[in-house]
Amino acid sequence: MKIIDKLFDLNGRVALVTGGNSGIGRAIAFCLAEAGAAVIHVARSEEPLKEAVQDVEGINGKAAYLTCDVSDMDALAEIAEKSVSFFGPPDILVNAAGVNMRQSWEDISSDSWDKQIAINLKAPFFLARHLIPGMKEKGWGRIINIASLQSERAFPNSVPYGASKGGIMQLTRAMAEAWSGNESGITCNAIGPGFFKTGLTSNLYDQQQVVDALARQTIIGRNGELDDLKGAAIFLASPASAYITGQTLYVDGGWTAK
Repeated sequence: MKIIDKLFDLNGRVALVTGGNSGIGRAIAFCLAEAGAAVIHVARSEEPLKEAVQDVEGINGKAAYLTCDVSDMDALAEIAEKSVSFFGPPDILVNAAGVNMRQSWEDISSDSWDKQIAINLKAPFFLARHLIPGMKEKGWGRIINIASLQSERAFPNSVPYGASKGGIMQLTRAMAEAWSGNESGITCNAIGPGFFKTGLTSNLYDQQQVVDALARQTIIGRNGELDDLKGAAIFLASPASAYITGQTLYVDGGWTAK
């Protein structure tokens, strides 16, 4: 096997991807399968999960799904336990499930605050903690969190979401500090997507002026396509990133650099 193939080969790896039924989660799950990983999609809605599995099986990949509301902390333990039954213990975790309720600061309730923090920030830690023993036993693991432009910048009507995504950057560092030492083989990093059309942003696509303005904010001059995430996701999930941990890699066309 050529060195370039060995660096990015995911054959024999098992990836669990939350939010794997749509948007960024589904796109990352599919590209990890393209690189050879068996993939377990996790989300609440069953029909899109079935479709995501069929997509992977359509390229002769291995895939399964589990339904779960990741804001339910008890359910996370069950998901971690059930996930082992498909392809063995997951050694790649992608925390892509997310919610942004886009409320003005006056309309934010304690419940809506708690829901966004639970899904975006709390679940990534507790799900990872359930999977860490299996990664340690293998001596290999990759945790990939999903950050945001709002990890760095403030956007309107997104106070809890922005707080959770700012927290994801620090959580990623803290995960690395907790789990990447002592030659564990485990790394913890994050991808910070720019503006992509997903379920969280689809309503903005009705406002062409907003979409065009966001494209102008990038250095490259366009908004992201889901395929733009493939390289970063495979890199951070693969042997190629073995000496990188605690980092957030922005895939944003230069948005945060401008």
